[in-house]
Amino acid sequence: MDTTSLYFEGEGGAELGARGHSKDHRPQLNQMMVGVILDQQGRPVCSEMWPGNVADVTTLVPVIDRLRSRFGIGRVCVVADRGMVSTDTIAALEQRGLEYILGMRERGSKEVRQLVLADPAPSVPLVIPREGRPDTELQAKEVRVGARRYIVCRNLVEAAEAARTRAAVVATLRARLKKGDKALVGNSAYRRYLKTPDQQHFSIDEDRVAEDARYDGLYVLRTNTRLPPLTVMLRYRELLVVEQLFRSAKALLATRPIYHQTDAAIRGHVFCSFLALVLRKELEDRLAAARLKPEWRDLLADLDRLQEIEVAQDGKRLILRTPVTGVAGKAFQAVGVALPPNIRDAAAAPAAA
Repeated sequence: MDTTSLYFEGEGGAELGARGHSKDHRPQLNQMMVGVILDQQGRPVCSEMWPGNVADVTTLVPVIDRLRSRFGIGRVCVVADRGMVSTDTIAALEQRGLEYILGMRERGSKEVRQLVLADPAPSVPLVIPREGRPDTELQAKEVRVGARRYIVCRNLVEAAEAARTRAAVVATLRARLKKGDKALVGNSAYRRYLKTPDQQHFSIDEDRVAEDARYDGLYVLRTNTRLPPLTVMLRYRELLVVEQLFRSAKALLATRPIYHQTDAAIRGHVFCSFLALVLRKELEDRLAAARLKPEWRDLLADLDRLQEIEVAQDGKRLILRTPVTGVAGKAFQAVGVALPPNIRDAAAAPAAA
């Protein structure tokens, strides 16, 4: 499960539209919160909607209770990001006897910062090949603190990128400090590495630079499952699928902007986007089974160009189909749908639904 916010240009209904933490960086606008729950195959199971001032940490447990009641689910393993996690959330999950894989706040948790990250045990590596892109290099290891089980994960590609970025920032900062440029304090990228030994001077805080390096490409999970560390890490990474779904809903499926004015109409509008995500997942699975992986925007463009036109000639009405371009034809084959002929008699054609 993961959530996002959708902002409104108008009021956003009587109840849904409210000011809250905007993930779209539009704090001045009313918004609503939308949650999507996926199964372990990445299929959207259901969606949830709340007013825009609802906090993420309050949404997880009620959704789980409704899912278990509605679908009669026995065993549940909850995978959620750090924004949904609190001490009360973990206690509620354990009280219900549920398994979980939860992201932790690495810098904000004293136990994680001082005990978990200090564990000297080596990590187990994993390389995920990526066609046309650099391989994803990951590491994971288990750390126990009392009865609590943590999985320390690191993405080596992201770690290297973070280290390069920090090195460039610090190098620029050193050069500019030699010129006595106090205006650097106004730049947040620079300010985080500065300290003030006196009221007149700034210098680089080497301890903060070293501390920042500890978190390069790092994320820490807490789990009560018995899954191996690498499996726990991969399950958590499936949240990336939800984030991709949200980007699709906002951009490709044009969920925004929302012009409706009543809560019922707004809920219906967003739910239609959820149904579109379900259909997209099914189409992607069928394309994958046919060993096809087209770019989604290209596929939509190819399908959009496929049209039928009714024309009249010599007292006859004919239906003409535009030529199939790109991957549209293969997409029809993958889902088992036959394309109509290029030209057919409109009188013999079935009536439109």
